[in-house]
Amino acid sequence: MLRPATATTARREDGAAGNPTAGRNGRTELPASATIARTAYGRAHGKDVFLFTLTNVHGLKAKITNFGATLTSLEVPDRDGKLADVVLGLDDVASYERGTAFLGATVGRVANRIRDAKFSLEGKEYRVAANDPPHHLHGGPQGFYKVVWDARSVETPAGPSLELTYVSKDGEEGYPGTLTAKATYTLTNANELQVEMTATTDRTTLVNLAHHSYWNLGGYDAEPITEHELTLFADAYTPGDPVVPTGAVVPVKGTPFDFTTAKPIGRDLEKAGGKPVGYDTNFVVNGEPSTLRPVAKLRDPRSGRVLWLEANQPGVQFYSGNFLDGSIHGKGTSYAHRTGLCLETQMFPNAINVPAWRDQVILKPGQMYRHFMVHRFGVE
Repeated sequence: MLRPATATTARREDGAAGNPTAGRNGRTELPASATIARTAYGRAHGKDVFLFTLTNVHGLKAKITNFGATLTSLEVPDRDGKLADVVLGLDDVASYERGTAFLGATVGRVANRIRDAKFSLEGKEYRVAANDPPHHLHGGPQGFYKVVWDARSVETPAGPSLELTYVSKDGEEGYPGTLTAKATYTLTNANELQVEMTATTDRTTLVNLAHHSYWNLGGYDAEPITEHELTLFADAYTPGDPVVPTGAVVPVKGTPFDFTTAKPIGRDLEKAGGKPVGYDTNFVVNGEPSTLRPVAKLRDPRSGRVLWLEANQPGVQFYSGNFLDGSIHGKGTSYAHRTGLCLETQMFPNAINVPAWRDQVILKPGQMYRHFMVHRFGVE
């Protein structure tokens, strides 16, 4: 049932997941039910911006702003039941307006890079902003992460949900067609953060939306993520020259990019290359691209927190926070080198300029683009 974007409650389901935060041994007390609350967050582009807090029946909390359809905070328990916010975020809408690191945002119309900021579609050449010179990155300098989305809260049997909608007009950031995009966050009572991104168009265009949270399972103000243990369910990756894939697909076996069995992120990081050194790489997720399937498992040995990621996209960009340098400030801290990592499920970067991949990102009238992600949290 759809509700106005004001405080709401969702009924607790029978058979909900186990209670990891019961009020014993100093653990956090539970809310009586799942809730959605809305507070004012400022204004941008002449529109009101809000911060929505989704709380599930186990006390997990997700905070989302309709500026950039951005996840600003997510609290999950460690092995002792202690809650911590595990995403890097900023303090107010003005900081997100100035930001250039895409913290927690929904990026598009086309996520990742387009080589030389140009592409051809239906016999016409298009040029878009070279905001990562000489390439186009994450939809341009005023991409979906810099706009105000319409929002409404939604009660679902699974848990509290927030639906955000943005209509990108024909020609915006150089793209053809009017695109209607939706991003829906659901914090389930099974301790999952589900993210669904959909889009339709009135004219043939490109679309590749991605969720761009920076994760640190020790907490946003914890140690670097180099000791986090990562598994990627990907037997191949798409190397770049240096950052934009060339169209090659290479096995990970015997390379620093082999995460097919769990290993600390820092183990082979210096061998990954790049300027600055680190991972900023698209991996080819095993299995049928259009089906929901395992993408990654991330574990923090210190806290015991574990993130399992599933999605229905062909690729995942693993980014090891290479450009974090302490210059970004939020939540009372500075985000130092490698204090967060991204796992961005996606169509392949620069797909439109690779003949074997280009159909991945082309959307035509009457078609529906759908990108579904499940972030499941637990402890080990």
